[in-house]
Amino acid sequence: MMTSTLDMARLVEGLREQTGSLARAVAVAGSGGAPDLPVPTCPEWTLRTLVGHVGQEHRWAAELVRKGEQLPLPVPELADPGGPEGWSRWLNEGAEELIRAVEGVGADTEVRTLFGPRPAGFWLRRVLSDTCVHHYDAAVVTHSAGEIAYEFAYEIADDLAAEVISETLDLLCTPGFEAVRPGVGELRGRGERIGLRPVGPSGDGWVITRGPGGLSWEHGPVEADVVVSGEVVELMLAMSGRIVVSGGDGRASDTGGDRRVSVAGDRALLDHWLTHSTL
Repeated sequence: MMTSTLDMARLVEGLREQTGSLARAVAVAGSGGAPDLPVPTCPEWTLRTLVGHVGQEHRWAAELVRKGEQLPLPVPELADPGGPEGWSRWLNEGAEELIRAVEGVGADTEVRTLFGPRPAGFWLRRVLSDTCVHHYDAAVVTHSAGEIAYEFAYEIADDLAAEVISETLDLLCTPGFEAVRPGVGELRGRGERIGLRPVGPSGDGWVITRGPGGLSWEHGPVEADVVVSGEVVELMLAMSGRIVVSGGDGRASDTGGDRRVSVAGDRALLDHWLTHSTL
């Protein structure tokens, strides 16, 4: 498994930044009388469930790090974030609890995960990745409430968006992840390659190889059977299933339905990847 290109200070800063932005968005929507609004990007969840999941995940990871042992997986629907008036504080407190736990044991201290021992910093990186994506979910649901929170446009720095892509690919390529998410087994292939090409000054892209023994990925120039191009933030949202990459047929070049990413190459290969890779 590759390690983060960001140092611990940036991971901590990123978690605080993204949790804080998420907290501000949901606090406005919740106090506006919309705690049970559906979340379009998580169809089975309400805003309350989304808030509960994020705060619950932060606290669960913190306890796991402190105890150094694997704990039962949390159930989002059972989380109790309290009333909307306390959501912002509750979310930020959960992030701080995880940060203190990792700093307390040391980021390099090995703790349990579903995939064997990993440094405690693994959980900070994993939770940051999930929080970045759920911040987008919160922005979508509050934005959809009309004037309640229209000012909460989704914002994330390029380095954090790139980190989410890399961390997600690391997870998909981890030996043993298939046992946790059996659908990932469908991503095995015969050497087909999927490329993510960021536009602008975002550095190298990502190339994913679907081998018969599993998945692998690397940074570098993007040459692949299908290439998705766009701003790094849009690539992150596309690969996490948050924006629809639609249109095109066969090997034609096309632009996604929301016109924020472009696709060139084997469209069926990309569609199959997106169907089975979203966490």
